[in-house]
Parts: sequence; C-alpha cells; structure tokens
Amino acid sequence: MPQRHKRLLLAAAVTGLFGLGGSLAVQYNRAQAAPAPPAAPTVDVAAVDQRPITEWQLYSGRLEAIDQVAIHPQIAGILTAVHFKDGALVKKGDLLFTIDPRPFAAELARAQAQLSGAEARAAYTASDLARGTRLLADNAIARRDFDEKQNAAREAAANLQAAQASLKVARLNLEYTRITAPISGRASRAEVTDGNLVAVGNGPALTTLVSADRIYAAFDVDEQSYLKVVDGAKGRTLPIHIGLADGEGYPLTGRLSSVDNHLDSTSGTIRLRAIVDNPDGRLLPGLYARIRLGGASQRQALLIDERAIGTDQAKRFVLVVGPGDKTAYREVKLGSIQNGLRVVESGLKPGERIVVNGLQRVRPGDSVHPNIVPMAGAAATDQG
Repeated sequence: MPQRHKRLLLAAAVTGLFGLGGSLAVQYNRAQAAPAPPAAPTVDVAAVDQRPITEWQLYSGRLEAIDQVAIHPQIAGILTAVHFKDGALVKKGDLLFTIDPRPFAAELARAQAQLSGAEARAAYTASDLARGTRLLADNAIARRDFDEKQNAAREAAANLQAAQASLKVARLNLEYTRITAPISGRASRAEVTDGNLVAVGNGPALTTLVSADRIYAAFDVDEQSYLKVVDGAKGRTLPIHIGLADGEGYPLTGRLSSVDNHLDSTSGTIRLRAIVDNPDGRLLPGLYARIRLGGASQRQALLIDERAIGTDQAKRFVLVVGPGDKTAYREVKLGSIQNGLRVVESGLKPGERIVVNGLQRVRPGDSVHPNIVPMAGAAATDQG
C-alpha cells in the first residue's frame, strides 16, 4: 500500500476516535445535568384508635341558690341591734336583728293579767252554775235565774279562751322582736340599721339569706340532646362535671336534680338543674358555670388527632397511608372532642394509618416515609 494512503487511513481513524469521545462526553454531561427524582417526605403516621368513650355535651349555665329567704319584720318597732356582718355565713337559729322588746313585754304582762281575771271569772261562774243546778233539781230556783247562771258560765269560758289566745299572740310578738335565721347560709348586707323604725308590710327586706352548703347549676339543653342523653338514660345516673369561668377543666362533680316539665318552644331548649356540694361556701348564686353532661353509658368510637384533619371547602378529610406507603384522600364525618381527640363518625376503619403530622407536605397519591407514632402522642408542633 502506498505510504500516502496509509497516512490518510490513520488520520480518519484518529478523527473518528475524537468524534466518539466528544459524543460520549456530551451524553455524560447531559446525564449529570438531569435532576434526581425528589425523595419521599417523612411524616408522622398513626393508626386509628377505637376506644370506649363517654360522650360529653358542653353547656353554659348559672349557679342558683337552692333556698333563698327574704327577711321581713313580723311586727313594727324600733330596730335596736344588727347581730351579723354583711356577707357572713350564719346557721339556722342565729340571731340577726333585735327590735325593741319593751312594748311587747308590757303587752305580754297585760295579757297575763287579763288571763288571770278570766280564769277567776270562769271559776266563779262554773261554781255558781253547779250550785244553781242543785237548786233547780229541788225546785228551789226559778228557771230564768238558772238560765242566767248558765249563760254567765258560758260567757266566762269564752272570755277565758280569748284571754288565752291574747296571751299567745303577746308571747309571739315578744318572740318576733328577736329575728333569727330560718335557714343556714350566707347573709346579704343589712338593709336597715340600728335606730330605724321597721314596719310590717311590703317594705324592703331587712336582709336576704341564701343556702350555701349546696347549690344548683342550672343550664338549658337542646331538644336533640335531651332526647338522646337525658330521656335516653331511662333513670340511670348521668355524669355531670362543672367548672367556673376562671378555671380549667371541670373539677366539680354534680348530680342531676330536676328536669323542667316542658320544652321552651321559642328557644327549643329545656331547663336542667344539677346539685353541687359547696362545703366551703365558695360558690355563689349567679356565677357563670361551664357544664359537661355525659351519657349514661359508654360506646365504641374511632378517635383521631385534630391535626390529622384537613379542610376542603365544606368537607373534612384525612390522608390515609395505604399499600406501598402512598397517601389517599378520605372524607370523614366528625363528632365531638374526647380527651383531646376527635371522634370520627364515618369515613375510617379501626387500624387504618393516617397522616397526623406533616399534612401540608404531601398530597393525595404521594409516596411517604411513615414515622409511626401513637395517635395521642404525635409531635406537638407541625414542622412542615
């Protein structure tokens, strides 16, 4: 082969090698520039819980006194003493007010004297009538004279009864000068002070008393709750827990005392009253009360974390983690909150896995790396 032809073949071969190398380099650079597929996000996943629950309904109400008494005078007179401090706790029978007793003591003495005279007159006429009866049997007295003796004895007996009644009234009036507490409880302020004249009638009360050892918590229940919870209890005890405006939770325990005898057709509610023990007198009538009313029996319910719930316009949904760790959209119907978890009435089954933290990082159909956590122990803050 001529030398020139050999040089041409060698040059062609070198050129081909350079072209192949350049093509491989371009393809390699393109491969390096292509982005890698995104890694599946890690999210907290928990199994749907099924537990027995007591279904609670929440209401607002007011505390009311079981017994409330307005203290009015039963006699007229000058008020001479007030024996309690405003707002004090008093016991039944404790002295509250004193009205000047002197006029009534004098009236009692007069009634006693009248009774003594009536007793003497009755004794004399009774003896005279007995004597006349013996004389009438012997025809030694006229019938007219006997009738007069008999009438005098009857009149004296009637006057004796009147004197006895007057003495009782005088004693009562003297007792009424000491105004005592008819019930145990907390007194209001004294509306009338020493030296004022008090009278019987429609004037202002001297003070008011409210019972303190127990108190009512009154609240209105809607018709559906009444039919489901109260009427459905059929005589079984309903758990009632009560909290005040300044506290957390429901530390007080009550028991259902009464259910009103009619439903208010205007509001669609019925009034219930629960009795709450108040040994230290701290609970006062009129205070706002938060009331939690439970059903008489427990039921099985599905419970999920609130943060697992998404909102899609008017719908509520969760993301279920299915086979292959892929998420799926699931609409749910929600119920009440129980111990920090939300009741699911429909849309889920026990044991299904749902995203409880990181809902914002995934969409339906995405693959995820599930981090298994307890339903009630998911991370407190969503970092997504």
